[in-house]
Order: sequence, then structure tokens, then C-alpha cells
Amino acid sequence: MMEIELLGGLSVRSENAPVKLPSSRKARAMLAVLVLSGKPQHRERLCDMFWEGPDDPKGALRTALWKLRRLLNEPGAERITADREWVRFNPISVNIDYRALEKRADREEELTGQETAELRTMLDQPLLTGLDLPDHPIYQAWLVSMREQAETLRERLLPDLGARTGRRLDKGSELHLARQKIGFAKANDGTRIAWARIGSGPPLLKAANWLNHLELDWDSDVWSPLFQELARDHTLIRYDERGNGMSDWEVADLSFDKFVTDLECVVEQSGVESFPLFGLSQGAAVAIEYAARNPDRVSHLILYGGYAAGWRVDDHSEETRTEREALIALVASGWERDDSSYRNLFSRALIPSSTAEERTAFNEFQRRTVSAANAARYLEIFADIDVRHRLASIRCPTLVMHSSGDQRVPVEKGAELASNISGAEFVTLPTDNHLLLGRERSSELFIAHVRQFLAADAGEL
Repeated sequence: MMEIELLGGLSVRSENAPVKLPSSRKARAMLAVLVLSGKPQHRERLCDMFWEGPDDPKGALRTALWKLRRLLNEPGAERITADREWVRFNPISVNIDYRALEKRADREEELTGQETAELRTMLDQPLLTGLDLPDHPIYQAWLVSMREQAETLRERLLPDLGARTGRRLDKGSELHLARQKIGFAKANDGTRIAWARIGSGPPLLKAANWLNHLELDWDSDVWSPLFQELARDHTLIRYDERGNGMSDWEVADLSFDKFVTDLECVVEQSGVESFPLFGLSQGAAVAIEYAARNPDRVSHLILYGGYAAGWRVDDHSEETRTEREALIALVASGWERDDSSYRNLFSRALIPSSTAEERTAFNEFQRRTVSAANAARYLEIFADIDVRHRLASIRCPTLVMHSSGDQRVPVEKGAELASNISGAEFVTLPTDNHLLLGRERSSELFIAHVRQFLAADAGEL
């Protein structure tokens, strides 16, 4: 009997022994298409999905099929068959986890508590983790569609658990917060950079971004659930950017280069040698630059909602430039007013799916985290970011995630990042929010993808 798992990373077992699949991500992705589609695939379509180009797509397809047939076909069980036109997967003596869940949903059986827990454990794993191919739009569109169907299946099986309930720090979590240790590192120009360590396990470093505060983050519907989940598996090390949070606000040099050297300073102060690095929004560019400068320190790179070039560099639309320049002027003059309308401009762009209560809380969080002058200075710096020349030098395993409906940084920017970093995996999350809310299903998916990525070796394309 053969077992094929599609939830999480693609894996195959035969008689309880793991089957080592081809290292080529395209070959494994093609196997996923054959298994999950449930119908024959035309050779031309498979070539278009995976090997379109001037080389020999038919030859590449034949090679991939030969490898897969050698691994999956057995005497009396020709599971992968092909003729001149069609390629088929025949589920002979095969259990497929996703198909079993579909049949279970069709039976509409009432679940016990134990069954509900087991199903949630299975369905909390993203479908086909590690098999994104951002440079192959036909396949990527198919994969996004299948993941949307997996979300629908989850809602059918677990209707009461379809959405995650947001959680602030409660009494039970205060003990977790009490273990946070805050210190100060001195940057090369004397600026004090506040940094913190929390959790246990292998290290995970997070580059700073707009906006953080080492203590106030724990009351935020945006940051608290995310940081708590990351700290369950790792010693999470993060810091407040110069100019905001608990770091020095009165700084002469507020620049992209200082953002990077401040991260270097925190790394040295923490004493970690090799670590995964997480960059969010403009923090993704800081993480990319750090990884390019320090390739021996970064074991894995995780980028979410990021971009390689700011709008002054990469967006030549006069309308966009005029709008963004006006926004900087508004921030400089109105950020600290009691009227939150200026700060609300950001809240609506960063978390458009938030409730009025969530926006009000985030507006206040922003006001307490940075001054009007520094908020405007940040926006000036972000507009001029450009690390495009660094992308080709990134060699560590890289996971790029982006919200499919991001209204602050379009999803195309994330796809550009992934397509220009060798071997990078690209994942879209089903939300309009640039910053994830803890109650969102996309927050659970984000954490699940990070755990899968850090637990598994990256495959080769």
C-alpha cells in the first residue's frame, strides 16, 4: 500500500517506508498536479506548465516522467502511465490524505472531540508546502485555486473553527510575557537600540519594521498573536528600530544603511552565530541587505509583505508620487493630534479588513510608538529603498509570503522578490491585510508555512 500526503509538503510512503522523490521541484509539482487533478493531463499542457521555453520541454517532461514512474510504479500497480498525448495517475492501492478528507466531508458525519482535533491538525497544514513556482504562472494559478479549495474543505469539515479568534495577552499569557528579557545595544554612532529575547529553542531573528515597540507590541491585535506563536518554537530575538519604540528617538542619522548596521549590532549583542532571519514589509529589504552582507550568518530567509524597491525608485506613476508625497506632509503635520484621522490613513491601508475597534487600537499604538517627525522621516527612507541588485546574491533557502489582496504593497512586488532570488518559494495568503490580524485564518497559515519551511530542507528547482 502506498500513502501520498498533500497537506504540508508532498511526501510518499510505500509499505511505511519513505519514498525519496526527485530533487527537482518541477518534477514534484507535476506529480502533485497528476495526483490532485484526478484526471489525465495532456503532455502539451504539462510542458506549458513547467518547461515552457526555448530548450527541450518534451525531453524535460520525459526525464521527469521516467524518474516518477521508477519511484511510484510497482509490479501490478502501474500508477503513472503515459502515451503519446496523455499522462495519467492511477490511484492503485494508494491512500491520498486530501482525497480521504473530501470523502469524509461528503459523508457529513458528526465528529467526536478527538476526531475534530485530528482533522484540525491535518488541515492546519497548508496544501503542498514548498511547491510554489512563481516563474510558472499556469501552474501557480492552479496551485492558488487548489489551496482555495482546501480552505473550503476545511470550512466544511470544521465549520466552527473556520476563523481564528483573535487573542490579546490574557492572564495565562502574562507568564509568557514575563520571560521577555529586554536589553540595549549601542550602535556604532552611539544610538541605543532596544532589543528583546523571548521563548526557547533555536534562534529566530526579526528585522524591525513600521512600527514596533518591545512592550506595547504585546497589547496589539497585529503583533501579539504572531510573536507568541513564533516564540513557541524559537528563541525570538527582535528589536525596535532607531527612532521609535524603546530605542533612541532623537537620532541624527536615520537611514537605510543604519537600519542594517543596527541589525548587525543586535546580532552581535545577542551572541547568536547562525539563524533564520525574518523581514516584514520594509524590514524585508533590511533582511535582504543583511543576508547579502553576512551570508555565513543567515541560515534561512523569511520575507513577508516585502519589496525590493521603494515607490520613488520603482513606481513612475505621477499620481502615485503626488499622493505619497502629500501623505508624508500630512503625517509630519498631523500625526500627534488627538484626532486620529491622519494615523487612520495608515491603519486602513495596513489592515483594511479590521473592525473599527481594531483600527482605533492600532491608531493609538502608532501614536505612542513614534513621533510625527520620525514617522515622516521613515516614509522618506522607505520611498528610496533599493536592494534589487542584492537579490541575485542571496543563496540561503528563502520563503517569500504575501497577502493576495495587499493594498499597501501589491502582491506583484512579492512575486518579483521570489522570482529574483534563486530557489525561493513563493506563497500567497488569502487576505487583504498587509499586516496580519491574529484572528485571521491567514495568520495560522503564515505560522504553518514558517514551521514547515524551517523544519524541511529546501528542494532544488
